[in-house]
Amino acid sequence: MVSSKHEAMHRLFRSHPEVFGRAFETLGLPFPDPREVALLPNDLTEIDPIERRVDTLLRLETDEGPFLLLVEAQARNDRRKPGSWAYYLSHVHAKYQLPPVLLVVCQDAATAKWAEGPLSIGPRQWTSLVVRPLVLGPHNVPAVADPCIAACDIPLATLSAITHANDADIGAILKALATALQSVDEDDALIFAELTELGLGNTPAAQTWRQLMTVDLSFFRSETSQRLRAEGRDEGRAEGLAEAILRSLAARRIEVLPADQNRIESCSDPDLLRSWLDRSFTATTAADLFGVED
Repeated sequence: MVSSKHEAMHRLFRSHPEVFGRAFETLGLPFPDPREVALLPNDLTEIDPIERRVDTLLRLETDEGPFLLLVEAQARNDRRKPGSWAYYLSHVHAKYQLPPVLLVVCQDAATAKWAEGPLSIGPRQWTSLVVRPLVLGPHNVPAVADPCIAACDIPLATLSAITHANDADIGAILKALATALQSVDEDDALIFAELTELGLGNTPAAQTWRQLMTVDLSFFRSETSQRLRAEGRDEGRAEGLAEAILRSLAARRIEVLPADQNRIESCSDPDLLRSWLDRSFTATTAADLFGVED
């Protein structure tokens, strides 16, 4: 049976597949942004009576061609998983004739380190197969504890909350996400609130999140929230993105020259500001944000 944590991963990556590429930008992996995503059947059972189901199977269309994304949520080391994962990858490759990528999402560093592999199949004298999952976990997903940064990328902030569920500073991460949700429409906020609770599972962080939502959900229905959301959409979007960029650079102790700060704060193009925000997580200097194409 699919657990609530698995369901959260399924819905997050199906509804917001772009979070996949943004999460791996911090590792320097150049996955192209998806233009279209399709949910494929996750039942990989053949005539063999053993039931085999991957948590989520997506087909992602990109400018560089399509590929398959298999998403698994993994809570602990499991010696049976390498065989299952190898089966999943080879089966979908043979069935769809597309390159597959296995993404494993973990909530603790030890499980993430194990899942990264490489996981070998075969006798010690000769390896027949090697499974190399891409892994997202607390070791490589940014801990988004700043409400401004969370508001600029709520899907990534949600993934951050889920993967950092067992961190000591999870309270600050959840508070940042709860604050950020006040800047979006009520329907969207409720969806992300539910996804977060599902993804946190039975961790103590889930109770913290429920307490935050008990207080904060009333905000979404107030007249103040309606006014603030309208003001944010009309006037504050660019300012919020600029502030998030500067805070991200400050947190990474990167010096920002007055000319660079003025360029960031005076920019009114939200798409350009978002690209600068993405680069702020890996930049070594403020000038790295802008790039030759800007």
